[in-house]
Parts: sequence; structure tokens; C-alpha cells
Amino acid sequence: MDNNILIINEVKKLLKDSYACRIYDLKQSIRLSSKALAISKILNDQFLIGKSLNQLSLFYMISGSYKQAMSMAKKSILVFKLLEDENGLADASYNIASIHYKTDNYHLGLINLMDCLTVYQKNNDYFNQARVHKSLGTIYEYFGDEGNAISSYKKAIVASNKINNKSLLSNVYNPLSGIYLKQSKVDKAFKLIDKSIELKNQNGDIRGLAFAIYGRAKIYTFTGDYELAEKDFKTSIEIHIKSGEKLGLGMAYQKLGLLYLKWGKLKEAKETLLEAIRIGETYNTMIIKFKSNFLLYQIAKQENKRLDALYYLELYLSQKEKVINTQTLQIIKSYDLITKMKSLEKDEQLRKEKAVILEKKDIAEQSARIKQDFLSTMSHEIRTPLNAITTISTILSEKYIGDDKNLIDSLNAASVNLLLIINDILDFTKLDHGKVVIDLRPKDLKTILKRTITTYELDAKQKNIKLNLEVDDQIKGWYELDETKLSQVLNNLISNGIKFTDKGSVTLKVSKIKELGEKDSISFEVSDTGAGISEDFYDKIFETFSQPKSITTKKHVGTGLGLAIVKKIIAIYGSKITFKSKVGIGTKFQFTLQLKRDALVHELPAQEQDHLKGKRILLSEDNQINAMVAMKVLSNWGINTDHAINGIEAVEKAKLVAYDFILMDIHMPELNGFDATKQIREDKNINQFTPIFALTADITAESREENSSHFNGFLSKPIEIKKLYQTLTDFNSKLVV
Repeated sequence: MDNNILIINEVKKLLKDSYACRIYDLKQSIRLSSKALAISKILNDQFLIGKSLNQLSLFYMISGSYKQAMSMAKKSILVFKLLEDENGLADASYNIASIHYKTDNYHLGLINLMDCLTVYQKNNDYFNQARVHKSLGTIYEYFGDEGNAISSYKKAIVASNKINNKSLLSNVYNPLSGIYLKQSKVDKAFKLIDKSIELKNQNGDIRGLAFAIYGRAKIYTFTGDYELAEKDFKTSIEIHIKSGEKLGLGMAYQKLGLLYLKWGKLKEAKETLLEAIRIGETYNTMIIKFKSNFLLYQIAKQENKRLDALYYLELYLSQKEKVINTQTLQIIKSYDLITKMKSLEKDEQLRKEKAVILEKKDIAEQSARIKQDFLSTMSHEIRTPLNAITTISTILSEKYIGDDKNLIDSLNAASVNLLLIINDILDFTKLDHGKVVIDLRPKDLKTILKRTITTYELDAKQKNIKLNLEVDDQIKGWYELDETKLSQVLNNLISNGIKFTDKGSVTLKVSKIKELGEKDSISFEVSDTGAGISEDFYDKIFETFSQPKSITTKKHVGTGLGLAIVKKIIAIYGSKITFKSKVGIGTKFQFTLQLKRDALVHELPAQEQDHLKGKRILLSEDNQINAMVAMKVLSNWGINTDHAINGIEAVEKAKLVAYDFILMDIHMPELNGFDATKQIREDKNINQFTPIFALTADITAESREENSSHFNGFLSKPIEIKKLYQTLTDFNSKLVV
């Protein structure tokens, strides 16, 4: 018995020593914890086994061995569940959270951190509360939410001070310094980073010292002290290499590349950024990769290497798209959890009543508002620059031929793909709330099918697979259909087919089944020779955020919304989608629509597109680039345009000149588009009854019923040039009649 106690004490000492030396010798930490685990297994002491697994998970995570870290954390969870030890489970959740946010899965990191924070608060564990709040601050920074980041860092400081832990304090000072630097508060930033470095030197935290020196290098870069910055970055890199810290190493190389770019040392910048990308690829850190590719794009532009610039820009857009693809809607859902956490922090004594509190109407409404506001802000901030990219590339595409046109078309396709992801999120939200209806208009079905295939030809070519279109000869003329929603269904099915097919083909087959009076029953099939779907996943294939584990790899990213959207849209058509699949052979999706024939409609010949010539439009747009692009498009149609830079100026101009149309942005300084339009409608003026269209990057604007009634329609950014022309032309025809 006494011998067992001695051995148990030896294991505890091994774990204590391994944790202590993590700040300067990770390899030794792993060795000591592995030894503790081996002895614990011999003793069959489940508690010590769980503790050893948790520490190994932490050390593997720090060293960038994320797969091993996750494996250890999951094993420790099994142990602590059997022991019903909530503290052990909380420690494992903290490790899992750290793994997730360091590999760009911020929403999963957020959820796990909230879970373990509840336990640490209940047990008054201020040490771990400080660690969690610091990590939450890091995630909020990734979200771009500086307010919540600062709040979390300050909470971490309070918790650290309660236990007088200088090491934890120094960990928080560093990122808080970075936020003040972004706000151009250089003195505050310097003061905090100097404190962090001082404390790191005092407690011998070599690994943490590397991060602090890196933080000071960023300040020197900002102030133009490039030699001092270079010295600090190189010192940080040297320490990270010795200590085995991978994330910090990638971050340091990326920022050093930025320094060299600002310094004008383009050769050094390229070499450094390529090393940052290599680290990002090795350790699955997407944010380091796309930030580095954006800097390489800027370097290529300075060197006037157009092809290289387009190459890096496409990489940047593609990689950023993947981050948005996997994160955006999950982040929105995670913000609901943030509101829940805040309600708990306001009154920790009411934690046991959490379930009841969260059911109250005011909490639900608050969560809905935060979700709506966040979706509105994110969509506007992303779609506004996309408007310039897609519209300019569309205009340029008409002026170039050959390879130059192909490059511009590729750039346009990449930005359009990014836009489709954002639209998926909006459409799913609308579909989920029953706010979507079918907008039937006469369209040439064959043209839509050919356009759809053309959209994905480059993707198929890059994977060396065939993309086929088979259309029944009996399908002729025009049909009444919703082109946008049908295209969305086909786009999702074809893009999925290409995504999960590495060799062979993807085929869109459209057949006329029979005539039903004035309607045709038409079958749509999308088949591939790809990975296939296992039978145990059949009942989940159309669920939100679902993807089979067998095909979910780093190259198969997605929101998990595509098939859920497809199912809902087809249901609105009054039909349903079915599928057949075999693992390793391929998958076929099929649905049937009854479409009314319309043989009387003809495309508007290009030479007749002068219906808007001489019209006068007021464009209210605060973004100068977007205003320039829009005025260029309008001038091509012979339209005279007046420009207002904000809502106040739009209201004033509407009092002076009679306009045929008003295009109104929503998010503007001084006075937003909703309020400006309301004033024009309610005040007696010469444009009180002028058609006003919202031209906005905010994908939630149209759903705000209290404001939308003043508009004649909503047009989204990036501008769909054909849709804008058709909308104005159709409305002009009604006015003439």
C-alpha cells in the first residue's frame, strides 16, 4: 500500500515537472508526461491516466501535433466521463478548443471554451478562467470583434490578479497590446508589451517570450523602426524553432514578410512569405496561408508581374473562401452562445436556472437581434469589395481576348464562388423561415443549362475530369421558371459532383418525360463517378451541416448547406429529390419539375438595348470605388447619373432634381439608406413617388419588413449587370404604359 502511494506521488511529480518545463522544453514535457501515463496505466489509476492524457494533449497541441493532441484529449474525455469528473472534462474541452481555433475552426473553439468556462466559474478556478478568457479574446479578434476581445482580455487580467499569477498576466498583455496597436494607440501598446517581456524574462517563460518579442516587432513595424522590427522577428523565430512552437513560427514569418514588403526588400519578403505558407500548409493554418498569399499578390503587383499577381490573388480568394465556407454560418450560430454566456456571467448565482432563463422571450429576441446584426455586417463588409471585383472584371472581360480574357474570367469566377457561399447562407435563412417563393418568368431552359455547365468547366478541367451536358431533343423553346433558384439547385449538385470526383466524369442529363396539357414534366439528373455515399449516411444527406466522414477531408470543405438548400427549393416547386449511390462508384441525384411552356418570349437583341438612354438616375453610394463602377455601367446604357455620397446628400438632391430612378445604398454614414428613403417618401418633394431601388451588399436588408415597404425593389451587390438593366427596363416599360 505504501509503495503504491510512493508511485502515485512520483506520477504527480512527473506531471508537475512536465507542466513547469513546457515554457522552455516541450520535448522534455512530452517525455515526462508519457512516462507518467505509462506508470498510471500499470497502476490502473484512471484519474492519473486522465490527467496524463490531458497534459500530453496540451503539449502536442503547443508543438503543432494537432492530430495526436486531439486523440489524447478524446481519450481523456472517455476516462473522466466514467469518473464523472467535470474538472477533468473541462480541461479536455479547453485543449480541444485550442486545437480547433489554432486550425481555423473558430466556432468549434468558441463552443468548447464556453463549456469549460461554466465549470471553471462554478468552482472559482481563476487560473483556468484566465486562460479561457484569453483564448476567447483571441477568437473574437479572428472574428474582427475588438470590443468583445478587449472585454475578454480584461476579464483574464482580473482573474490573473486574483491569484497573483504574473505568467498569466504577461500572456494577456501581449494580444491586448496588439489591439491597441490596431487602434493606433502606440504608447499604450508599447507599455503593455514591455510589461509582457519583463514578466516573461522574470519567470523564465522562453516560449512566451518569443510571442512577446513578436508583439514588440509588430509595433516597431508600425512606427517604421524596421531594423529593430527585423531583429525582434528573427529572435522570435529562433526561439519558436528551438521550443517547437509551430503556430507562433508561422505568424512570425508572415509578419516578417509584411515588414520586408513595407521596407521595399521584395526578394526577402517573397522568401519569408513562402516559408510562412509552407508552415501553414504543414500545420493546417489557413489564415497564415491566405494572408501570405495576399502579400505575395501585392509584391507581384509592385514588380509588374501581372500573371503572378493574378495567381496569388486567386489563391488568396480561394483560401479565404474556404475559411468563410466553413466558418460563416457556424460563427453566426456561435454568437447565440455568446449571448447565453454573457447572461450567465451577469449573475453566476443563477447558473442552475440557465435552462429556464434561456427560454425567456427577451433572451431569445436578443439572440435573434445579434444574429441578424452580425449577418448584416458580415454580408455587407464582404459583398462591398466583391462588388468592385466582380463588376470591374465583367467590364474588362468584354475588352480582352485570348489568355488575358481567360485570366480575368478566372478571377471573376473565383469572386463569384465566394459570393455564392454568402448567398447560400442568406437563402438557407430565408428558406428556414418560409420567406422564399418561386418567381416564375419565361426563360430559355437550354441556355440556362449551357450557362451552368460553362460556369464549372474550369473546375472540372483543373481536376482532369469530364463535365457533360445531355439535353433531350424534345426540350425546345421557353418555360416559365425561376432561373435563380433552378440554377442554385443545379450549381450545388454539379459543384458537389466535381468536389467529390477525382477521376471520371460529372454529367447533367435533362429529359422530357411527358406532356401534361400546357406543361412538360422534365427530369433533371446529376451523376458522378466519385467517392459515393455510404448507406449509413443516407438518412442524413439532406440535413444541415452534414457531410459523410468518409469524404470529409481538407480538400472537401463546405458549409454543409448545399443539399439542405436543394431539398427546400425543390420542395417549393412541389417536387422532391432522390438519389442513388455506391461507395467508390459514384452518386446520382434526380428530381422532376412540371414547367409551363411559353413559346412567345424572345431575347432582347443587343442592338435594341437603348431603352434607358437619356434617363436620369440618382446614385446614393458612400464607397467611391463602387460608385465609380456603377456610374460606368449606367453610362454604357446612356444614363445620366448624379452621385450622392451619403443619405443626407441624397435627400437634398432629391429636393432639387426630378429623377427617373434612385439607386440607394443601405449602409452609409450620416444617414443610412432606409432613413433617407423614408424621408424622400414622406416629405413632399418632386421625387416622392420616384421608383427607388435598394442597391446593397447587406443580404438581410430585404427581410426588414418595417423598412422595406418604401422601396420598389432590392438589388444586391455585387451588381448583376443584366439583372440591373432588366429591372430598370421592366419598370420603365410599366411607367410608359
